[in-house]
Amino acid sequence: MCGRGPVAIMPRYAMSHTYLTCGLCDSRDAPADALWCPQCNGPLDVAYRSLPRGLEARDGLPGVWRWWDRMPLHEEGSLISLGEGNTPCLHLEQAGAGLGLRRLYAKVEYANPTGSFKDRGTAVMLSMVREMGFSEAVDDSSGNAGASLGAYASRGGIGAAVFVPAGASPFKISQIGFYGADVRPVEGPREGVTSAAREYVAERGAFYASHNWSPYFIQGMKSFAYEAVREAPGPIDHVVVPAGNGSLVIGPARGFAELVLEGAVPRMPRFHAVQSRSCMPVVAAWRGQPWTVDDLRPTVAGGIAVSTPPRGAQTVETVRSTGGTAVAVEEESIVRWQRALARDEGLFMEPTSAAAFAGLESLVGQGVVGPDDVVVVPVTGFGLKDRVPSSS
Repeated sequence: MCGRGPVAIMPRYAMSHTYLTCGLCDSRDAPADALWCPQCNGPLDVAYRSLPRGLEARDGLPGVWRWWDRMPLHEEGSLISLGEGNTPCLHLEQAGAGLGLRRLYAKVEYANPTGSFKDRGTAVMLSMVREMGFSEAVDDSSGNAGASLGAYASRGGIGAAVFVPAGASPFKISQIGFYGADVRPVEGPREGVTSAAREYVAERGAFYASHNWSPYFIQGMKSFAYEAVREAPGPIDHVVVPAGNGSLVIGPARGFAELVLEGAVPRMPRFHAVQSRSCMPVVAAWRGQPWTVDDLRPTVAGGIAVSTPPRGAQTVETVRSTGGTAVAVEEESIVRWQRALARDEGLFMEPTSAAAFAGLESLVGQGVVGPDDVVVVPVTGFGLKDRVPSSS
């Protein structure tokens, strides 16, 4: 079937350890398969009735499911995994020295199964889709999220349709289709891609597995924090993140907040969101400046070219609440850092990832990040996912 499973009467949901809550109106009445608040249409989040104390991984479970007690799934038989997570955390000595930083670390998220950080969120989101009884999942994505959906849908025996902008990276579109997903290019503005996906969902009764809206996708991203606190040489002072929709800001910050509340770590790191000047709605909102889609310009950092992020307000609030900043960087600096990190550290990353290091350079110049601070930067996607720049 492509329709909705009997969520309302399933005992596992009636007695669930989680519920969905809306940060805008505080509603707690949304059904388990909702993506936005039925009262105000705001984004939903998963809340837990209780969480374990301490950060103990469960033996015998793969990927992000090692943190089973901190995840929303109810039955182990529903989980889908490709071994995501447990990515390397590398001390960047040369890049750090160039910035005057002694404790700079890269969490190499392109070591995830489909080459990007999105696998953490997709593993949890699609496992919940499977548990709720849907057999088809749909998303609109310019690349990494669509590829991740295709891979995990294939692994879990779920049909997948991915709506993509017709002008998106051909390398990423090819990857999506190679997993067997039904790739549907859409001409016109990015908003039209989302509209086409939603129309398809309504027609088919499929699940809209939106990485931008899904509260379960955000839950998978918490695992970044659980790993980072174990790998860093001390309490983390800063996490510098390229921000599109903001799931890699919101999710890890939730994970750190859990651990701070439990006393497992002494303090929250400051989260800094980095965007290209060509597409900077989060930065503009953080600064209190106007920004509209009319200000959008082409950028090499396609993964963060999100002009109207559904969780943009949450991203800004997360940055503010952690004492962080939002930084916009030039195209030239993104390309320069992409080349430098490949040559100096052996990290071949997509331009979106390099944007975070360009932002870090700005933060160091402003005195926001100090020489002895522990800094973690996620390397979000592998370089071959985009057109390879000239080596000169």
